[in-house]
Amino acid sequence: MLDTLRDITIEPAALQVPDEPRSDYERVRSIVAYISERWREQPSLEDIAEHVGLSTTHVHHLFRRWAGLSPKAFLQAITLDNAKALLAASASVLDTAYEVGLSGPARLHDLFVTHEAITPGDFKAGCQGLTMRFGFHPSPFGEAVLVATDRGLAGLGFVDDGDRGAALQDLMRRWPKAEYVQDQAATEPLARRIFDPGRWRPEQPLKVVLIGTDFEVRVWQTLLRIPRDRATTYSDIARHLGNPRASRAVGAAVGRNPISFVVPCHRVLGKSGALTGYHWGLTRKQAILGWEAGIR
Repeated sequence: MLDTLRDITIEPAALQVPDEPRSDYERVRSIVAYISERWREQPSLEDIAEHVGLSTTHVHHLFRRWAGLSPKAFLQAITLDNAKALLAASASVLDTAYEVGLSGPARLHDLFVTHEAITPGDFKAGCQGLTMRFGFHPSPFGEAVLVATDRGLAGLGFVDDGDRGAALQDLMRRWPKAEYVQDQAATEPLARRIFDPGRWRPEQPLKVVLIGTDFEVRVWQTLLRIPRDRATTYSDIARHLGNPRASRAVGAAVGRNPISFVVPCHRVLGKSGALTGYHWGLTRKQAILGWEAGIR
């Protein structure tokens, strides 16, 4: 498998640049990180503007254009959406939430996701013969990379420090024998639907393809049932799956979730309520939780 992976090369010059200016993406990413790290200090818009070297008006409009809400609304969401409050809220409703799905506003995208898993044989074969199309797109949480098959969305990750090759390889190594084709036009409609709440439609479900072991797929299917305004723990998921001692295995499966944000592994917390472990970084995890809390 490793020998196969070495044959996959990423040529930066061949990767297309998204329509949005990279400078704007970096500034929004910096704002998200700044607010997420300093929310207890309640930074003002002036503080945020000074941090990124822009006027307050520019910061306000730039952030709204990329994230869909104002910096102030994002800060309020982060403040209200602290991890322990989420955990406490989930304790009495977790099992019900798992069984009935979302109890929140009908616009939330989790309700609109239909999913299927590929066969165990296909997974064991490293998805040989499967064509996967990928593209890079702006998101409220930094530049995202999407991977899709003809059957639906198969992967979603994030680019850090401008290293697109590393972000793409992170997803590609999961299915080393698949064929990868850059196709920005194919993944752009998926990106718009995923990151724009105004496009979430119950009558037009977003199809995802879950590619993993049987146990991993069961864990990911369970994650899809966690409401947006709730959180859970690894031990709670293990108990729900009928194996209370499998917390560590659940944690490993959560960490291997290939479809970040859509399959909400960011809603899983440590037993104490701490924001433990997130493949794409704790700052991004807190930013996603705050962004979700700001949606009405």
